[in-house]
Amino acid sequence: MEVRASRRIPGEEIGSTMSAKPVPITTVPDLRPLDEQDDRAEESFDLLEYWRVVTKRKWSIIGLALAITLLAALVAYSIRPIYRSTATLLVEAQKNRVVAIEEVYPGVTGSREYFQTQAEILKSRELAAKVAQKLDLTKNPEFDPRQQEPPLWKRWLDNVSPDVANLGIAVSGEEPGTSEDAIFKQVVNRFQGGLSVEPVRLSQLIRVSFQSYDPGLAAKVANTVAETFIEADLESRYQMTQKASDWLSERLRGLRQKVDASEKALQQYREKERIVDSKGLTQSGATRQLEDLTRTLGDARQRRIEAENKYNQIRGIHGPTSNYESVPAVMLNQLVGQMRVLEAEAERRVSELSNRYGKEHPRMIQAQAELRAARENTRRAIETVVASITKEFEVARANEASVERSFNRAKGEIQDINRKEFQLGILERDVAANKQLYDMFLGRYKETSAAGDLRSTVARVVDPAIPPTLAYKPDKRQIVLVALVVGLFVGVMLALLLERLDSTLKTSADVESKLGLPVLASLPIVSERGVKTERIVEQNPQAMFSEGIRTARTGILLSAIDEPHRAVVVTSSVPGEGKTTFATNLALAFSQTKRVILVDADLRRPAIGKLFGREPNAPGLSTLVSGNTPPPECIFKAEGSELYVIPSGTVPPNPLELLLSKRFEDTLNKLQEMFEIVIIDSPPVQLVSDALVVARHCTGLVYIVKADDTPYQVARNGVKRLKRAHSNIIGVALNKLDFERADKYYGEYTGYSKYGYKRYYGAYGGKKRKAAA
Repeated sequence: MEVRASRRIPGEEIGSTMSAKPVPITTVPDLRPLDEQDDRAEESFDLLEYWRVVTKRKWSIIGLALAITLLAALVAYSIRPIYRSTATLLVEAQKNRVVAIEEVYPGVTGSREYFQTQAEILKSRELAAKVAQKLDLTKNPEFDPRQQEPPLWKRWLDNVSPDVANLGIAVSGEEPGTSEDAIFKQVVNRFQGGLSVEPVRLSQLIRVSFQSYDPGLAAKVANTVAETFIEADLESRYQMTQKASDWLSERLRGLRQKVDASEKALQQYREKERIVDSKGLTQSGATRQLEDLTRTLGDARQRRIEAENKYNQIRGIHGPTSNYESVPAVMLNQLVGQMRVLEAEAERRVSELSNRYGKEHPRMIQAQAELRAARENTRRAIETVVASITKEFEVARANEASVERSFNRAKGEIQDINRKEFQLGILERDVAANKQLYDMFLGRYKETSAAGDLRSTVARVVDPAIPPTLAYKPDKRQIVLVALVVGLFVGVMLALLLERLDSTLKTSADVESKLGLPVLASLPIVSERGVKTERIVEQNPQAMFSEGIRTARTGILLSAIDEPHRAVVVTSSVPGEGKTTFATNLALAFSQTKRVILVDADLRRPAIGKLFGREPNAPGLSTLVSGNTPPPECIFKAEGSELYVIPSGTVPPNPLELLLSKRFEDTLNKLQEMFEIVIIDSPPVQLVSDALVVARHCTGLVYIVKADDTPYQVARNGVKRLKRAHSNIIGVALNKLDFERADKYYGEYTGYSKYGYKRYYGAYGGKKRKAAA
C-alpha cells in the first residue's frame, strides 16, 4: 500500500540520510484525508445520553435548584403583600324608559359591542381621574410619590454625588414631578395600573377589581369605581337631555311662528276668494248642477237631432202638398193620418155613389163636395205638419244652444272652484304640516323633560367588593414551585452545556468515534494500597487493571498474527496520562509468555530505572547507543520476573539527535534479534518529536489516553502527527477510567461494575491460579 506523507517531521532531513530497515506493516491505519477526519460530525445526544448527563450532575443540579428556590422564597416573603378586591356590575342590555325617545338616545342595543364599550369606559382615564379626586388619592401614601421612598439608584446617586442629583432642581427651581398636575397624573397612572376590568363571558356582568397594599382601600376603590361609573352615566345622559331640551325649545319657537304664518295666509285666501264652505259643500252643489245640465243637454241634443231629421226630410220638397205624402215624418203624423182616413172614406163614398148615381145627382154632388173638403183638410193638415216640423226643429236647436251655454257656464264655475279648492288645499296642508311638526316637537320636548328624572341607570352593583383577608399576590407557594422548576431547568441546561463544553475522552466509544482508532483496553483507576501501579500485573494479577493489560496484550497479538510485532512503542499526548505505567505492565504481561525487553526511550524525564531500583546515572540506553558502555552493563533483569530492562541512562544534552542516529537504529535492530518483542516507553507526542522518530523503527505503536482528562482535540492532533510520520498505530489504551462512573453516566457497558469482575475472576480461574502458585 502506498502511503503519502503530507508533512515532514523535525529532524527528518537527518534521518533521511540513514539506511532504515524496512518495517513490516501488519495493520492498516486510518489513511483518510486529515480534513475529512477533522470535519467528522459530532454525535448528537439521544434521550439516554441526556439522562446520563443529568444523573451525572444530579447533586449539582439539585443544589442549584435548591439555592434558586431558597433565594426566590426569601424574595417572595420579603415582598409586601398586595390585596385584590372585586365588585361585580350588571350592565343593562337595554335601558328601561318611561317614555320612548329613541331619537334623543339613538344606538342603544344589547350587542356585544355595547358591553365592550361599557368595559372600556370603566377603564377610561376620565373615570379614573374622577375616582382619584373623589377619594383624594393624591394624599394617600400608596399613591402620592412624595410620601414614597425613592428608588435604590436615586438614593445611591444622592449619596455618591449630591451635586449631580440636585443639578436639575437648581436649574428648574423645583423638583421634577412635584407640581400638582404632575402628581395627579402619576396618581392616575398608578390607579389605572392597579385597576382591572374583566367582562364575564356569555353574560352581562363585568368584574371591576383593584389591587392595593391596603385590603380596605382595595374594596373601597372597587366600589367607588362602580358607583362613579353609574353616576357619570347618569350625569352624561342628563346633560344630553338638557341639550336636547334646549334644542327642542328653540325649534318649537320657530315652528310656532310658521304655524301662525300659515294659518294667517289660509284665512286671508278664504276671505279674498269668498270661500264659505271649505270642506267641499260648495263644490258638491255645483257638481250636482253640472250633472243635471249634462243630462238636460243630452236630452236637448236628442230632441234637436230628431227634429233635424224630420226637418231634413221635408227641407228639399217643394210644390203641392201631395209631394209630402211620401215623407215619413208627415205621413206618420196623427192629424195627417186622421185626415187621410176621412179622405179615404169620402173617396169610398164617392165611388159607391158613382155606381149608383150620376154626376149631377145631388147626393153625388154632395159626396164630391165632401171629397174635396176632405182633400183640402188633408192638404191643410200636411201644411200644418210641415210648418210644425220646421218650427220644432228651430225650437229644439235654440233649446240645445241654451242648455249648452248653461252647461259651459256651470263647467267654468266648477273649474274655478277647483282652482280655488286646490290653492286652499295647499294652504290647509301647509297649516296641517306645521301643526303636526309643532305638535311632534312639543311632545318630544315634554318627553325629554320628563325623561330627565325618570330614566334608569346604565348598570347596577350585584356583588359589592369586600376587604379581602388573603393576599392576591405574591403567591409564595407558586413562586417557590416555579423557582424550583426553573432551578431544575437551569441546572439541567447548565449540565448539558458543561457536558457539551467538556471535550475530554470519556469512553471507548468517544475514542473510536473521535480518533478513528480501535481501543485495545480500558484500564481502571488503581486504588489499592501497598501495590505499585507500575508493576501491578506482577504484584496483583487478579486486579481489573491487570486484566486490562492482558486484554491490551491480546489485542496487540491479534493485530499481527502472521507477522507478530517485534517492537512496540508506547506514547501519549501529554505527560501524566500513564504511558510509563502501561508500558511497564505490558512488558511484564508479555514476559510471562515471551522473551521481552523494556526500553526507556524517554531520555528527558526517565522513570523506568528508578522504578526497578536503578541509580539515576546508571548505564542505559544513552550510554549503549553512544558505545561508552557494553550491553551487559546496560541490560538487567527485573527482580521476580522474566523481564529485561534497559533504563534511559545518563540524560544526553540533545536526546533527539541521539534517537536520530544510525547507532540507535542499529541498537534497536539488534534488540529485536535478541528478544521476541521490544516494548519502548517514549516521550509525549505533543511536547517533543522523540516518539515520531522512535515509531519509525517500530512495527507498532500504542497510544495512551487518560479518561476524563485528555481533550480529544489534543489526542487527535497527536494521532495526526503520528500518521504523518507513517507510524503504525495499533490502537489506543484508555487509562484511568472509572468503570462504575462510565457504566452509569456514559453508557460504557463494560460489565465490570454490573456483574463484578472479582466474582467472575474468582469463579473462573482466580483460585486455581493462586493454588498453582
